[in-house]
Amino acid sequence: MKLLIRFFNFYINASIHVALAVLALLEVTDFLLNIPADNFLNTFVFFGTIAAYNFVKYGVEAEKYILVATRYIKKIQVFSIICLLIALYSMFFLSKETLLFLLVMVALTGLYAIPVLPHTKNLRNLGGLKVFIVALVWAGTTVVLPAIAISKVILWDIIIETIQRFLIVLILLIPFEIRDLAYDSPDLKTIPQRFGVANTKVFGSFIVVVFFALTFLKESILPLDIIAKGVLFILLGFCMFITKRDQKKYYASFWIESIPIFWWVVISIFYYFFNPAF
Repeated sequence: MKLLIRFFNFYINASIHVALAVLALLEVTDFLLNIPADNFLNTFVFFGTIAAYNFVKYGVEAEKYILVATRYIKKIQVFSIICLLIALYSMFFLSKETLLFLLVMVALTGLYAIPVLPHTKNLRNLGGLKVFIVALVWAGTTVVLPAIAISKVILWDIIIETIQRFLIVLILLIPFEIRDLAYDSPDLKTIPQRFGVANTKVFGSFIVVVFFALTFLKESILPLDIIAKGVLFILLGFCMFITKRDQKKYYASFWIESIPIFWWVVISIFYYFFNPAF
């Protein structure tokens, strides 16, 4: 049992779970926009996410990531390096257009963690910007990137899907923002710090409604899209309802981050078993 708990904690702390969530959103895009799956792109996104997230989490200051203090962090560091090497290998099989867009995403991630402005540690310390930067990177990586990878023109439906993905991530980040109220510096000026927990949940609920409504602005509205977004609409709305300041240990880091994975599973079931209807 102790071994299982240790494995689960490593699974969470080493960002494997969040990487699986990002991969799930990438796969959802393939379903909803009828894009053929690219195994090399999927490999890069999964392992690259692990490496990037662990650097942001444990190496905000580069010297701290090189000179780690504990054996546990050292294990995560070694694991991250292995993931980075796998991601770099998969890059050789991606198109130039894909690599150029990836460079933009990597740059945004780097600016998020590395100091760029005087008297400012990094972009995530600029008041209120943190969640929007993360949402932008996730949306670009999981919607725009697979479209570029197959040289698909950025049409209206892809723009709508990108906006929706941005809103989904923004909503998923709200429980984390509320959880971190006890730890975040007041200088961060996060949404809950500025407007309070209750107003932040109202804001999140409003975004949930906007997210679902945008589905009907698409030029090509498939039954699968409506069902998929309807399921997520209910799930995210429930999430906003039950989120509170005093959370269980794994509420945000496991259950909230499981929502994209659960969504992927639901869409896969509908797609494979009821595909003729869609």
